[in-house]
Amino acid sequence: MAENGEQKVYCSATVNPYGRVDEEVASLAQKDERRKKRMKCFAYVAAFAVFQTAVILVFALVVMKVRTPKFRVRSAAFEDFQVSTLTTNASFRTRMITELSVKNPNFGSYKNYKVGEAVVPKGKANFRSTKKFTVSVDLNSANVPGNVLGSELSQHAWIPLTSRATLKGKVTLMLMFKKNKSTNMDCTMNLNTSSRQLQELSCK
Repeated sequence: MAENGEQKVYCSATVNPYGRVDEEVASLAQKDERRKKRMKCFAYVAAFAVFQTAVILVFALVVMKVRTPKFRVRSAAFEDFQVSTLTTNASFRTRMITELSVKNPNFGSYKNYKVGEAVVPKGKANFRSTKKFTVSVDLNSANVPGNVLGSELSQHAWIPLTSRATLKGKVTLMLMFKKNKSTNMDCTMNLNTSSRQLQELSCK
C-alpha cells in the first residue's frame, strides 16, 4: 500500500512476438495458391490448344484431303453379236452394254460430266459411296486387218481387248470447297466369241 492512501495500478499487455510471422506465412500461402491456380489455367489452355491443333490436323489430312475416285468396269453384256471366223477375212461387230462404277472415297460429293466416245451420263457420287451407271459402246473390227483377226481367232475362241477411259469431275467439300479431279481407267479383257461374255477382266 502506497503512502497517503493512494493505490497505483499497473497494467500490462501481452504481445505475441509471432504475429508478424503468422501474417507472412498466410500471405505466402495465398500467393502459392494463386500461383497454383495460374499454373492450372495455363495447363488447361495448353491442353486445349494441343487438342485444337490435333483436330485441325485430322480435319486437314483426312476430311479436306481430296482423293482420286476409282473408275471401274463392273460387268458387260452384248447385243447384236456378229462374228465371222474366216481365216483371211475375219470380222466382228457387237454392242457392249457396260456397267461402270465410280467409287468416291472423299468426304464430299463427286460430280462427273459427259466425256469420250462412249457417252458417260452426267451424275454425282455422294461422299464415301459408289455410283453405278450403264454405258453402251459399239465395237467392230473395221480397223483390224481380217487376216490378223483370223489368226487370233484360229488360236483361241476369244478376242483380246483393251480399253482406256477418263472421267472428269469435281469434288465438292462442305458445299463450298471445289477441286477438279480426273480419274483414269485402263482395262484388259477377252471377248469370248462362243459364250459372248467377257473373260479375265482386269482394270486399274
